[in-house]
Amino acid sequence: MEARFRNCEEVQQELMSWLAGELPETDKQILAAHLAQCPDCQHELEGVQQLWTAMGNLPVPAPSEELRPNFYAMLAEFKAEEQQRQRWSVAGLLERLRQWWQPAFAQRLAYSLVLVLAGLGIGYGLRGHETSAGAEEPLAQVSTESPASTARQVGLISRLNNPSAVQRLQAVSEAEAVAPTNERVLAALLSTLNQDPNVNVRLATLDALGSMADDPTVRQGLVRSLTYQESPLVQSALADLMVQLQERRSVRPLRKLLQQDNLNEQVKTKIEQSIQSLSHDRAPAAPSTPSNSNETTHYNSATLDTSVAA
Repeated sequence: MEARFRNCEEVQQELMSWLAGELPETDKQILAAHLAQCPDCQHELEGVQQLWTAMGNLPVPAPSEELRPNFYAMLAEFKAEEQQRQRWSVAGLLERLRQWWQPAFAQRLAYSLVLVLAGLGIGYGLRGHETSAGAEEPLAQVSTESPASTARQVGLISRLNNPSAVQRLQAVSEAEAVAPTNERVLAALLSTLNQDPNVNVRLATLDALGSMADDPTVRQGLVRSLTYQESPLVQSALADLMVQLQERRSVRPLRKLLQQDNLNEQVKTKIEQSIQSLSHDRAPAAPSTPSNSNETTHYNSATLDTSVAA
């Protein structure tokens, strides 16, 4: 007993850890032996157990209705801070390499490099066999792509698959500036919107793609994305965006969403209103850039998916 717990005070300090199952097996046996012969520590254990039970019965506070606007405000602040930071310092590069270089990431990076190199190789091959001046012009654009631009493209696509949600958020922020002129980065953003496991990353990606909604490829991708979404937050945000864009092709997938048995009631109401707005017999409005940070729609926050995965 003396080797681990010298007095009752030390025993009582470990009671909470004992109840939580955090003590090593040897210490558990020593503590149990002491409790069996010490009335004072037994009395203290009863008090700690009552506190433990009371803590377990505490209600979990419901997320605030301002959660979503606050998230977009936080995202905007994050983007501003990232733009001011020095991105290519030696310490920063070493930290990025340490975070990126994991077995699963290495496989994705190798796959991305193979795709890029294969695309470049095909481009060079076609250029060598093409005699038409009209065909040579787009191939010349491929051949003039600088190594630095290619490396940045591969880096962005790879970081969108990074295990860290914070790293993926940062990659989305940087990809927003590149995607309008880079088909591969744009495709990677659409894939992130549909497949990323973190709701906040999906919302940030939707915000980025919404600013590019004039692109027909982006619009089509946003419409298709409706069938992939399970989070009430993302479903509601997409429904709002479809109304802002007056994208009538979204009516059919929105109706399919209504058929889901577990659809959130607030989201169901939102989708029904969106369908009604999109089904009105009027000319489509001009595309507009969504401003998610100022939305005033209220949700039943207790049932919305607001998890933040690391």
